[in-house]
Amino acid sequence: MNGLPAAPDQGRGATPARSLLLRGGRVLDPSHRVDTVGDVLLVDGLVEHAGQPLGDVRRDGRELEVIDCTGQIVSPGFVDVHCHLREPGREHVETIATGARAAAAGGFTAVCAMPNTDPVTDNQAAVGFIIRQALRAGAARVFPIGAVSLDQRGEALAEFGEMVGAGAVAVSDDGKPVASAQLMRTALEYARSFGIPVADHCEEPTLALGGAMNEGLVSARLGLKGIPSEAEEIMAIRDILLARRTGGHVHLCHMSTKGSVELIRWGKDRGINVTAEVCPHHISLTEDAVEGYNTNAKMNPPLRTEADVEALQQAVNDGTIDIIATDHAPHHYDEKEREFADAPNGIVGLETALAVVVTHLVATGIIDYAKLVDRMSCAPARTFHLPGGTLRKGSVADITVFDPAREWTVDPSSFLSKGRNSPYRGMRLQGRATCTIVGGRVVFRLTE
Repeated sequence: MNGLPAAPDQGRGATPARSLLLRGGRVLDPSHRVDTVGDVLLVDGLVEHAGQPLGDVRRDGRELEVIDCTGQIVSPGFVDVHCHLREPGREHVETIATGARAAAAGGFTAVCAMPNTDPVTDNQAAVGFIIRQALRAGAARVFPIGAVSLDQRGEALAEFGEMVGAGAVAVSDDGKPVASAQLMRTALEYARSFGIPVADHCEEPTLALGGAMNEGLVSARLGLKGIPSEAEEIMAIRDILLARRTGGHVHLCHMSTKGSVELIRWGKDRGINVTAEVCPHHISLTEDAVEGYNTNAKMNPPLRTEADVEALQQAVNDGTIDIIATDHAPHHYDEKEREFADAPNGIVGLETALAVVVTHLVATGIIDYAKLVDRMSCAPARTFHLPGGTLRKGSVADITVFDPAREWTVDPSSFLSKGRNSPYRGMRLQGRATCTIVGGRVVFRLTE
């Protein structure tokens, strides 16, 4: 665990089923190259078997629940390393409980909560509060990410050691960039001693100031101030160079440009400790979604061009982009119903992420299901040193069962999240989680 404390026993607020058999699905686990039609047996919250069919399973009189997974994929539980659960401070928009339930409905067994709450998650008490609320929710696991700087002001480092000791798994000032190169360098050096990544929101603030969407022909036509791709890329290469200098682990959040992909590839080719994530919306939508001043297509970084989308898709395929993360960011309806330039950035994503990836990457032949599971489960767990991300015997029984062929129409009014701000409203997508299991306990079943 690279110096991290043992993971809190989230998702097991109730007694787990003593034994649970997932029968007849396609068992898919890239972490140890398992891809076969068979069974997964969970006992006392741990994986007992994952692979070939077991035949008649007897548990010496103990209760055995059987779930038929025929025609579905059974994989390690999805892990989202980047979401905003809004609690404390904005519980009218989302709570840890509603966010954790939305995560489970999307097939996520664990999520990492960003620290831009009110007050900011920049101390051990705030970290402990999030963990306690997640335990009460009893749905997806929630791992707190602590702030890089006190109150996210970018001036003085928060106390990393105390936050890690309380359960933080990374640090980030997401929502804001770490503008000071010296502070970022110090953060990487300090975080290295605790074995945690520094997750940075790559945005050069003077270039991005006042921008509402991607800078280009569409922004010019709509009369909106744009954010150039260089605003992201300048900070991406700065962070990569500082990771080279310090040996620290920098994780680049929500990459959105072709240039960023080239820079990440440059860093990885030189052995620099850099990882990166992309969001489903940045690999499926372009700046054209803003037409009509659609505030549900307003996010930061903004939606970019078709060339950027294609580069990001290929980066997911070849591993330059390690992780697919949601950047789930709920807002109240009234907040989004403003002039485009004044509306807040962000969309909800926990309940649509899987379907967007299946529809736009798998169904189009860009990646296969093994890479989907790796980028949404194995790699996130590995990169952030979290439990899960594998079906190896003895591993924690966090499992996602999903139907890759199931088609459905996105209706935000049915979301378990409080947020309704989705650009996918009314779209027909393919792929849906049908059963989510955390610590051997079913926390979500699709009933429709």
